[in-house]
Amino acid sequence: MSKLVVKTNELFDLSDSLLKDYFAETTYPWEIVSHIKSIINELLEKGIPGYHLLKEGVLVGENVSVASTATIIAPAIIGKNTEIRPGAYLRGDVIVGENCILGNSCEFKNCILLNHVQAPHFNYVGDSILGNHAHLGAGVICSNLRSDWQEVVVRGEQEYQTGLKKLGAVLGDYSDIGCQSVLNPGTVIGPHTQVYPLSMVRGVVPEKSVYKCKDNIIEKETR
Repeated sequence: MSKLVVKTNELFDLSDSLLKDYFAETTYPWEIVSHIKSIINELLEKGIPGYHLLKEGVLVGENVSVASTATIIAPAIIGKNTEIRPGAYLRGDVIVGENCILGNSCEFKNCILLNHVQAPHFNYVGDSILGNHAHLGAGVICSNLRSDWQEVVVRGEQEYQTGLKKLGAVLGDYSDIGCQSVLNPGTVIGPHTQVYPLSMVRGVVPEKSVYKCKDNIIEKETR
């Protein structure tokens, strides 16, 4: 049976991530969200082998492609072979891994994208963590603020008090979110899970599952 997973080491393979030592200090991934700026500033000061300054406060790896109409606000780190497409808006405090796509009219703010993430069309990713090979369909929104402005609680097998006023979504490795879906604040999607288009998701969704709606979540067939 698919299970609910919320711990950092259950959601991500961090063996190839430049952030593995930072994540190693966490039990739950949202614990790192309030430290993204300080992590970037520390890495900017130390430097990363093979990376160079694109401009003040923006460190990029080899073969990074940035469209002329994209906007990158410092501080930010962008991994090698990543493509920043026209109209992408990085609002600052953004860490992007290797081989990622940040696309047309997408907005990113205080977030981490691990390796091979695709967010290609009209996405909002705020105060969120997207795991390796995570994919956002067109129009997916990672909502990061409750309508009552209270602290975000992650609701799984228990309630996890995050202590954060702003927390978007945490996507495990190889998760795939269908077009025009909204992930409510504090949503955690398990690894290898697929979310149907036009979904409104909250809480913790099991790993290796298919989310059709809140009352219809099935185990994913393995091939």
